Amino acid sequence: MRKGKDSKPHIGIYGRRNTGKSSIINILAGQEIAIVSETSGTTTDPVKKSLEITGFGPVIIIDTAGIDDSGELGEKRTGKTLDSLKLTDLAILVTSHNNFGSYEKELVKKFKTLGLPYFVIHNKSDMEPLKVSKKNEITNITESAVIDFSAKEQLNGDEIIDLVKKTIPESSWKTPSLLGDLLSAGDMVLLITPIDVQAPAGRLILPQVQAIRDIIDNNCIAVVVKESEIKDFLGKTKTMPALAVTDSQVFDIAASSVPDNIPLTSFSIMLARFKGNFEKYLEGTPRLSNLKTGERVLILESCTHHVSCEDIGRFKIPGWIKKNTGAELKFDVVAGLDKLPRKITDYSIVIQCGGCVITRKQLLNRLQPAIDAGVPVTNYGMAIAWLKGVYKRAVTPFLKK
Repeated sequence: MRKGKDSKPHIGIYGRRNTGKSSIINILAGQEIAIVSETSGTTTDPVKKSLEITGFGPVIIIDTAGIDDSGELGEKRTGKTLDSLKLTDLAILVTSHNNFGSYEKELVKKFKTLGLPYFVIHNKSDMEPLKVSKKNEITNITESAVIDFSAKEQLNGDEIIDLVKKTIPESSWKTPSLLGDLLSAGDMVLLITPIDVQAPAGRLILPQVQAIRDIIDNNCIAVVVKESEIKDFLGKTKTMPALAVTDSQVFDIAASSVPDNIPLTSFSIMLARFKGNFEKYLEGTPRLSNLKTGERVLILESCTHHVSCEDIGRFKIPGWIKKNTGAELKFDVVAGLDKLPRKITDYSIVIQCGGCVITRKQLLNRLQPAIDAGVPVTNYGMAIAWLKGVYKRAVTPFLKK
């Protein structure tokens, strides 16, 4: 399954084999996009499908293998199905034929452990309607809504759509403002965007585009300059931006070029507050100065990309850390949402990228094992600001007053 490639809300469809999970997907999509078959195990590995739910908006559906798959290969498929829970914003548990046993109860237990919203669909009601006693049993166990449904006859289809709208967390689809609470209508924001070998040809990177859109949505003015043009712009225009946001890699240049009375932060720190566990980042960042020779650092990238000698996560941040600490350290870099190469407690600190291509839920789930184990966590921008000596200034715009 391709992981960490879309920030739309993720809806996972779970249940045993041959309960009609793929039929539910087709109902949500309003068209046949998933293969429907009476043969058990038609869906093998979790597959992402991008679709539009009428009246709600674009989502990513995760079509999963049956939780009751058997054999060595089946166990691997089941493992991948359970792994997909970490990507999911809303789970739909599909059952049929009045079955609700250990498989379903174990899924419900995992939903609750992850704090994952969910509801239950009893499918194939045309073959065997849901008994009142079974519905009461499921309701008592799950404390969730239960729908008796027939994908064949498409009974209660609207009820499913309504439940999706009511159950999915607002935070997974309603985008809060990146910078709006720092701005007033008419304010000017200076965006500092270096153009180097890491910059994509002919376009800006996603966090820069997101910042521009957010500034415009808040009825403010976005001005974009390269780091080499900051002083010229400020000197010639005699303007006073309400805020300056820089690419973290040129923090030192931006800090020396933007007057101290203008708040300054970075795109990555903006995302740290927007998507990450900002309070834990604040706690964990100072650990960078106490790293000792032989300790191991985990660097988490949310996306996969072409790697060059200028790569921020694989070369620049490790180089700055070594220079700052004078220690000989070991670095592991993990792209996407792949499994870690070793247990989390082997690391002295975890450095997470901004996470512009994944959901907040996915990023928080990625960090949680480290937080639970007491391993300090930080973010690319906050780490760079610390290492370049501008940390206090860089985080101040987002600190609670």
